[in-house]
Amino acid sequence: MSSRTAPRYRHEEPDLVPVALVRAMSALVAVVLALTAFWVWTGRPLEATPPESPVAEERILYLKGELSGAAQVRDAEGALVAEYGPDEGGFIAGVYRVLERERINARVATDGPVRLVAYENGRLAIFDPSTDWRADLMGFGADNAAAFATLLRD
Repeated sequence: MSSRTAPRYRHEEPDLVPVALVRAMSALVAVVLALTAFWVWTGRPLEATPPESPVAEERILYLKGELSGAAQVRDAEGALVAEYGPDEGGFIAGVYRVLERERINARVATDGPVRLVAYENGRLAIFDPSTDWRADLMGFGADNAAAFATLLRD
């Protein structure tokens, strides 16, 4: 067997990623992990939280969503507030899937109510009383926050 036809088991070209760069990235990850652990273990308060403001409006809602993007929203009495098709309710259905996952992880019923809260400073948030999960809806963009803002008025 000649050397031309023998398979090559060792790659002779230089590495695509320099070893120094891999070591630097590993060190960066280790430093970030150490800083995060220190912050948590010392009980430092959260600093990147939404600003506090008085509640302007609040509503209890029941969400139901599907993977297709279709969603239903009912009020505290069970009356239909809004029904969205697959092309309209994507964000609301997505929030429902997050709520469902949080509730399954917390081992509570998946069909409980949520609180939709509008604050005087214009921010909008959704709370799940059964798991203490919350999301500031302004962080998802104006269009997505507006989808929930309309549910306060209906």
